[in-house]
Amino acid sequence: MKKELANFEDIVLFVDSFYNKVQSDDLIGPVFDSVITDWQPHLEKMYNFWNAALFGVPGFKGNPFARHAPLSLQEHHFERWLLLFQQTIDTYFEGTMAEEVKKKADIMAILFLSKIDNMKGGANRVIV
Repeated sequence: MKKELANFEDIVLFVDSFYNKVQSDDLIGPVFDSVITDWQPHLEKMYNFWNAALFGVPGFKGNPFARHAPLSLQEHHFERWLLLFQQTIDTYFEGTMAEEVKKKADIMAILFLSKIDNMKGGANRVIV
């Protein structure tokens, strides 16, 4: 039975479930595995990130984009990330906060992809 996403325990549930899917995914799993050797610190950081993003609870420190910028990520990686994320949320949760977390993930993926694309430069762009 689905429920409203309401607390830190719910965040732990969806983060753990989501990253289990990520680790076994043939497209994005290798990208994460190439930089994460110990998953527990990453999971704990994600618990704090989503707790801050959804409930305004202090505790997250970091720059998520800076961690993703050096990776060889393209649009299809973000599409898969979003698909797995949305599937995970929809498996366990419903309601306002479930929709909010999916919206925040969408915005983050769009922003990260845009910034990565802009960093690449190109014939018509000069990066100083």
